Amino acid sequence: MNIGRTSNGPTTQHLAVPGGMIAYDIQGTGPLLLLVPGMGDLRAAYRFLTPALVSAGYAVAAVDLRGHGDSDPSFADYGDVETAADITLLLRKLGAPAVIVGNSMGAGAAVIVAAETPDLVDGLVLIGPFVRQPASSTAFSRLFLRLLMARPWAAAAWKAYIPKLYAGNRPTDFADYLAAIIASIKRPGYTRAFSLTTRTDHRRAGTCLSDVTSPTLVVMGDKDPDFSDPKGEADWISRTLGGTTVMIEDAGHYPQSQQPELTSAAIIRFLGTIA
Repeated sequence: MNIGRTSNGPTTQHLAVPGGMIAYDIQGTGPLLLLVPGMGDLRAAYRFLTPALVSAGYAVAAVDLRGHGDSDPSFADYGDVETAADITLLLRKLGAPAVIVGNSMGAGAAVIVAAETPDLVDGLVLIGPFVRQPASSTAFSRLFLRLLMARPWAAAAWKAYIPKLYAGNRPTDFADYLAAIIASIKRPGYTRAFSLTTRTDHRRAGTCLSDVTSPTLVVMGDKDPDFSDPKGEADWISRTLGGTTVMIEDAGHYPQSQQPELTSAAIIRFLGTIA
């Protein structure tokens, strides 16, 4: 199904879901793509990717996670499962199945949606994906992360950590974008929401993998520091889902903004294979 939207630029819209409102925008005309960012990020993470996808003939919706960006920070719970519930409601609101493009935690949520509501998902593009609980995720490491991202210093800790995730090439507006992320987290209520989001795990996504039948593309930066073996993790996910892997050179956890030309080209090629 094709969706048509104004070409005058995106306008922030809101959808009421249990517990608050989530924000999204949509632009372009054509088959629907839904872009889902990861933890501690904004839908503007796709600021370079969206124009290329719109130009290729797609309607592109980008959503803020609950407690992030223009979404409300009033929710009691945050994580993969909650994000999956939100984007399921958004897809029903938009009235069309979509290819879901999910980065990091957003990829885990996308897998859950594809497994539980396959009628809403035409395909998956998983970027730097967390779709199973990392083997290194011990009780100690989870406790350390919880303490590191506790509310009093969560914004400062994230500001110090994000540059490591941008291993390799960085976008030209990296400093401004980092400042925007941190300013967003520092708003009243949003630090709490971000801190709670960091407590998510990816077990539900892992148990859903065997139920996914959607065509899948896995995109991984070859320098992604979140994985000890980025290519090995990408290939494992591809084998498990019957998909394909594209490795993006000189990129870390955010190839969609670090190497947008290479990433958009890979995604558009993949979209061309979906009926």
